[in-house]
Amino acid sequence: MKNTAQKRRIVGEVVSDKMDKTVVVAVTRLKAHPLYQKRFYVRTKFKAHDEKNECKVGDKVVIEETRPLSKEKRWRVIQKTGIGEQ
Repeated sequence: MKNTAQKRRIVGEVVSDKMDKTVVVAVTRLKAHPLYQKRFYVRTKFKAHDEKNECKVGDKVVIEETRPLSKEKRWRVIQKTGIGEQ
């Protein structure tokens, strides 16, 4: 029986589309301080493969984990949800 793990999917916002077939996606998540329990936002940026260069800055996208495509690119754009939508 083949063991296929579920690939991670994340929703984020495109912050840069200057590269060819690559976009930078910022993912914002809420985190709590371990001692004081104050909540704060943490932003992580991922480089994702965009085969048709269709994503623009400000678009909400769904990215999926994939095999390494370059030195820093390990994600692929699966779905473009539009501007300001989620």
